[in-house]
Amino acid sequence: MKYDVIVVGGGAAGSTLAGRLAENPATSVLLLEAGNDYPDPAQLPDEIKFGHTRYAESPDSEHNWALRGTITEEQGEIHVAQGKVIGGGSSINGQAMQRGFPEDFESWAALGNDAWSYSNVLPFYRKMEHDRDIQDDFHGSDGPMPVRRRQSGAWPDIQKAFHAACRRAGYGAVEDTNGANPTGVGVSPTNNLGGVRMSAALTHLGPMRHRLNLTVRGGVYVRKVLFDGQKAVGVEAESGGEIFTLSADRVVLSSGAIRSPQLLMLSGIGPADQLNQFGIPVIRDVPGVGQSLWNHLSAQITFKVKDGATLLTEPDAPHFSLHYTSQGSRETNDMVLRVSTVVDEREERVAGVRTKYLIGDVPAERAARISCTLGLPAGSGYVRLASADPSVQPSFNYCYLQHPDDRRRVREGLHFGIRLLESDDFKDVVDHRINPTDDILADDAALDLWVRRTVGTARHVSGTCKMGPDSDPTAVVDQYCRVKGVAGLWVVDASVMPRIPRSGGIHPTVIMVAERVVDWIAAA
Repeated sequence: MKYDVIVVGGGAAGSTLAGRLAENPATSVLLLEAGNDYPDPAQLPDEIKFGHTRYAESPDSEHNWALRGTITEEQGEIHVAQGKVIGGGSSINGQAMQRGFPEDFESWAALGNDAWSYSNVLPFYRKMEHDRDIQDDFHGSDGPMPVRRRQSGAWPDIQKAFHAACRRAGYGAVEDTNGANPTGVGVSPTNNLGGVRMSAALTHLGPMRHRLNLTVRGGVYVRKVLFDGQKAVGVEAESGGEIFTLSADRVVLSSGAIRSPQLLMLSGIGPADQLNQFGIPVIRDVPGVGQSLWNHLSAQITFKVKDGATLLTEPDAPHFSLHYTSQGSRETNDMVLRVSTVVDEREERVAGVRTKYLIGDVPAERAARISCTLGLPAGSGYVRLASADPSVQPSFNYCYLQHPDDRRRVREGLHFGIRLLESDDFKDVVDHRINPTDDILADDAALDLWVRRTVGTARHVSGTCKMGPDSDPTAVVDQYCRVKGVAGLWVVDASVMPRIPRSGGIHPTVIMVAERVVDWIAAA
């Protein structure tokens, strides 16, 4: 059978795209997912269904690709969780629904992608969501994805102190960080509803599964895209040890910013030197495939919380974020500060394991941290082929803190966070700061080294198949997400983002991208 559209990857973008395309009964859609498919929500494993757990992110989970990637040269390779299940990252993530900021999309447009200005993307943010708290011109009220701001519970003392310290430092309280003016301290939105992680597989794909023109197949690993000359005509896939081919008029890669560039390269589209190295016939030399890898790093200030001060309360307690502009930055709201427990509030695979260790000489369950997130990094990393064998993961490196302005802004953010800790608002909360120590803070080189050794990361990989005009030699797709130089092939996921959203999250933006591209693919 020949399909109108094959979507490769059932993550946030792929589930959204397949569900929307299937709304037209005349369009036959095949969605292929390497991980398990759970068509019946009642059969969804608890580690996927419930948002209060981290089980699916552990290296031994069947729902996690458990990749290895380099974060800094000092740390070497680390475990990188990537969703290997229907819903992809939206089925294992922390349920953050922080949109990109208006400035992000004006910058995308300024790079030659005028279809992605804020006025052009806002309708698709609205289309995807059902905001439970705010109904106005910036928010949707009848979309499939619920959005809410958990703030009905009592404020933990660490959150209360952080909010007050940010206000004392001159920042306003923001009622809506997804609105027009996100600068300041506000509650982070979430798509957790009644304890359930509302993945794109549940919200966008689930309601369309009854359509006869939609076929969803789990346990199918796509090895490469097939071409007739310069036109994509299908894919080669593997399932149950058997390799077979599937045909389509249009092929869409939605495998994420690590796997989508790998698939392009395995299919003969990418830097010719890498393809030649592994004996892959070159269909088109595209140097930008795998380049411009963006992600959000996070440096941590840890401190002991005084006995009697609360770190946690009930599930609906607020979690605050401060969006602010670093000193001398040409980009607004390029930094994010948050306060949180050191022991993640979501349960681990084995209850209690993460509380049985020390931070310095402090039991982890009595430690908290202020996280300094570089929202808009200047430096980027890369994804490269490691083998012509599709089962071998590509190599990738975030190249964190190699750009001097990134180092400067992180240093500044850490000093800012420490000033907040030393304010009167934290005097009844902080017993003492654990890290970084005073001697490290006194020397920029020592602080830079300490950060490189301890920095953490998000799962916000993006940019590796970035969109851009023909004048940009590193662009892989045009602004309509069509792969340049070939016909019938699109990339629709985080990899097309020309810059990472500075807000500190990408999940709702990935879904918005898929919503935005649906009509362009349908009309092709």
